[in-house]
Formats: sequence, C-alpha cells, structure tokens
Amino acid sequence: MENLSTTTLKMKREFGVAPERVFDAWLNPDMMRKWFFTLEGTNKLTQNDPQEGGTWEVIDHRDGMDYRAIGKYLEVDPPKKLVFTFKMPQFSELEDIITVELKEIQQGCEMTFTQLIHVAHEGDWTKTDVEKALGEYHDGTEHGWNLMFMGLKELVETGKISYKG
Repeated sequence: MENLSTTTLKMKREFGVAPERVFDAWLNPDMMRKWFFTLEGTNKLTQNDPQEGGTWEVIDHRDGMDYRAIGKYLEVDPPKKLVFTFKMPQFSELEDIITVELKEIQQGCEMTFTQLIHVAHEGDWTKTDVEKALGEYHDGTEHGWNLMFMGLKELVETGKISYKG
C-alpha cells in the first residue's frame, strides 16, 4: 500500500501589467502554449475548457518523447483566482492542486502561486526518506515554475518570449 505525503510550494511574482492580462495567459491556449509546461516550438497540443469542471491538456514533445499534463478547473474567478488540478499520467496518477491568486498593485499586479504537491512513497521509507523526497519534489517543482514564470513575465509584458537556450 502506497503512503502519501504532501508539501506546499508557494511563490510570489510581480508583473507590470493588469491582472486581466496575467489571468488570460493562464487560460488562453494561444498564450498557454508559449509558456505553460511547453514552448511554442515543442508544443503538440494545448486545449482547455476554462470553466469550473472543465478540463485542460498540454502535450509537449521533447527529446523524442511526448509529455502530457492534464487537469480540471475547480474555480475560475477572473481576474482574481484560478484553482485547478494538475497531473502527468505517465509519471503518476497523483493530482496536485494549484491555486493562482492575482491582485492589483500600483505597478501592475502581484501573483501568488500555491501548489499542493503530493508525493507517493514506499511503506518502508523512514521519516528522513519522506522529508528528502518532499524537499526534492518541492525544489524541483519550484525550479520548473521559476523558468516558466520568467517566460510568463516576458510574454505578458512584451507580448513575446525570446528563447534563450
């Protein structure tokens, strides 16, 4: 029987544009395919039905493999809040829950991103093993979002992403 642990990743970012613009980048397939788990050059599919109960799917093709990310929208409250599930079925059936909150600030908007990360572990793992795995998942996930959020910032503020290899 698999055991499950969770860790929470919380990140804040500021954008020099209105919250509506950032909110749109999370939901508009033409914008999503430029930064959300994929890049325009490697994207095979980006589709969504951005309403509560609707689903989203992104397929990215890298290193000869397709990576599929899917989820379901739990809350869509433009331009303030978005809550959705996230999973990559080829790696795990576990679903994370992601919450994106946007608020207007003087220079544009502030985004608070929260991801509840579920990590499966074997029954014989020690507390130390579990904490190590949670830390690795947390840091690895944070690194991935850091890169994505740099793309998101460039996209919403300039309209395009320059691919720096």
